[in-house]
Amino acid sequence: MKTTIEKGAPVVTLINVFTVDPSKQDELVKVLDDATEKVIKDLPGFVSANIHRGLDGRHVVNYVQWESREAMDAMLGPPGGPV
Repeated sequence: MKTTIEKGAPVVTLINVFTVDPSKQDELVKVLDDATEKVIKDLPGFVSANIHRGLDGRHVVNYVQWESREAMDAMLGPPGGPV
């Protein structure tokens, strides 16, 4: 399912903003892409994910939608959990 940003949409959105050294931006984007493709997209309740590079080279934003708060919380899990 593609990402849709719409008021009242039945999804929960997790937004992570990372600040990195500009020389590491590409590396972080690759890590996030790989994690999404290899793990996150197959978790129950996953809807969509988008990774955005900041034009300044110092920021990366990961925008992930989940079917419910419970699905998102299960992905986050306890510290040291499986994901």
